[in-house]
Amino acid sequence: MPGAEQTRAVRWWRRPWIAPLAVVTAVLLATALPRYVGLDPAKSLVPTDRGPAFYPALVTHIFAGSVMLSAAVLQLWPWLRAHHPRVHRWSGRIYVVTALVTGVAALVTAQFPSAGVSQQVANTMMGVLFLTFTLLGYRAVRQRRFGDHREWMVRSTALAFSIITNRFWAPVLIAIYVPGALGDPDIGFGAPEIAGAAAASAWVSWIVNLLFAEWWLRRRPKGRVRPRRVRVPAAQVQNAR
Repeated sequence: MPGAEQTRAVRWWRRPWIAPLAVVTAVLLATALPRYVGLDPAKSLVPTDRGPAFYPALVTHIFAGSVMLSAAVLQLWPWLRAHHPRVHRWSGRIYVVTALVTGVAALVTAQFPSAGVSQQVANTMMGVLFLTFTLLGYRAVRQRRFGDHREWMVRSTALAFSIITNRFWAPVLIAIYVPGALGDPDIGFGAPEIAGAAAASAWVSWIVNLLFAEWWLRRRPKGRVRPRRVRVPAAQVQNAR
């Protein structure tokens, strides 16, 4: 049974980040999502006075993104892929649909930055790459190019989780750019004092993820040697027939 063989080959300790990733995702959704369920702009974590299109796009981005991140966690779980391939396929379809909605909404919200043009460019570029990787991954699986599908979806997922890594990089960069700002109640979201840190976080949060994804895809596990291609002379092939 191929699924069982794959499960034996990939032990749980070789994927120790699955459980922490699920926990972090659940915490993010539990703390952020309730503020938007009632569709009250006053409860938003970010200022919403950026034009009539901003808040609807933000809510769409958050609702679709919540489903997308949940589906992504299931997609990254090797045991589920091996033992329940149908669930894996359906969660993958849900991921693609919600990722496209999330990406388009992100492109809209990116045009209303709180930290200037640099943040706008960073979020726009991330949105374009995210949509591109997701569509390329979907096309590859439809063409049964499963190796290419895996690579594109790893890149797509890396960008999807930039919303989580941004929660780490933002305070780190604020502490670097404006020492003491994290403890100052007068400096809030969108304050000009932290604009540089916010713009830098917009870049770092997805670029580092993408670099890690590329390393993950190109790494060579210890003890594994790539098979050498042996060129067989044409005469030998003819004799073997």
